[in-house]
Amino acid sequence: MIDLRSLRPNNLTSPQFSHLLWVLYWPAYGLGFGALELLRPAADCFSVHCRLDDFIPFCEYFFIPYLFWFVFLVGMNVYLALWEPKSFRKFMHFVAFTYTLTLLIYVVWPTKQDLRPTEFVRDNFFTRLAQAFYDFDTNTNVCPSLHVIGSMAVVFGAWDSQRFSSGFWKWAFFLTGMLINISVCFVKQHSLIDLVGGLLMSLLGYVLVYKLPKKEKVNG
Repeated sequence: MIDLRSLRPNNLTSPQFSHLLWVLYWPAYGLGFGALELLRPAADCFSVHCRLDDFIPFCEYFFIPYLFWFVFLVGMNVYLALWEPKSFRKFMHFVAFTYTLTLLIYVVWPTKQDLRPTEFVRDNFFTRLAQAFYDFDTNTNVCPSLHVIGSMAVVFGAWDSQRFSSGFWKWAFFLTGMLINISVCFVKQHSLIDLVGGLLMSLLGYVLVYKLPKKEKVNG
């Protein structure tokens, strides 16, 4: 673990702590995404939908893995930043590339989804949570899914780390990531198209950030 007790403003750019500067990407991304959410009305967005979406039922219990995404993503950020700086840099390279490119796609091709149920068959804690989440979160800027890209960022970060790259942890992170990914369709936050788009964007980021540098190093 890095020694945060010795962290000072004047040594933030030192080799020991300079990787922490990547944390600044998150508020920058948040401002960009928030601006798109506020400035682009849903009426100006293309509705993303495919026939398979109609066969996927709404299931409020999938809000458990859907919301676990926040713990998943924040937890990996904190762990890698404090314990594995080298992997944290690659993790943030992946995030910065995929998230920035996705925001640019949202600018050029604004999207929304109209899949959310207008009423719930059941009345329980999770359906009330779903309604609260729908009231808070807009249905715009959906393709590709940042939720999917974020979960894959954690999976790839775990695979690259020293602690979580073993067989058990590798599969645990992968299966958790896949559960989070499919949850976006069952809670009707995303179309299956958004899910596939997020996976394709993640694959591109994985190749550019994790695979090509290793290939160049071997060839070099």
